[in-house]
Amino acid sequence: MTNRPPADGRRARGDRSRTAVLDAVVSLASVEGLGALSMGQVAAEAGVSKSGLFSLWRDKEELQLAAIERARLQWAERVVQPAMQAPTGARQLWALHEARLAFYTGRVLPGGCFFVAVQHEFDDQPGPVRDRIVSLAREWDAFVHTIIRAALDAGQLRKDTDPGVLAFELDALGYAAITRSRLLDREATFAQSRAAMLWRLRAYCTDPSILPAA
Repeated sequence: MTNRPPADGRRARGDRSRTAVLDAVVSLASVEGLGALSMGQVAAEAGVSKSGLFSLWRDKEELQLAAIERARLQWAERVVQPAMQAPTGARQLWALHEARLAFYTGRVLPGGCFFVAVQHEFDDQPGPVRDRIVSLAREWDAFVHTIIRAALDAGQLRKDTDPGVLAFELDALGYAAITRSRLLDREATFAQSRAAMLWRLRAYCTDPSILPAA
């Protein structure tokens, strides 16, 4: 039996450290945003030294961009992948909203949603960070459009369904859930978001019985 080279062990430890730091940044940024975070604050939260941070990322912007990618992966694993287990079409749209609400109600992040926080923060701040946030927003929109078109092709949605309008409605109901839950009754907000989404999807469906009644 041969032992794994020491370099592999160091690489694995480095990967774990990097992931731990990025998880800390995503968590903090969901509350405070990315721009407000200092390297010292991140180091303290992640339990590493500032010099350790700079050995992984050259500057704050590089760390911010890495955190965005980590948040994207987290969202894919916890929201997108579970939803894609549902049958193609309208039921995937419903499953996507259910998975999104489960992410929020499960308090995966203290602020609720990383992307809601950073979109507000960087909407008028040009630069690489904003550019990446915009590209991911477009990616998400295109992804939802793909599911809607599949539902249309399967005859599950009314022929007069406008994919752009439906995608906007679905995202707006998810977005409103997280923003309102921070200020108003949390449980009521998520229940209302779920009910509103189900009502809209059933109204669009040619056979509403493929979705839950309530």
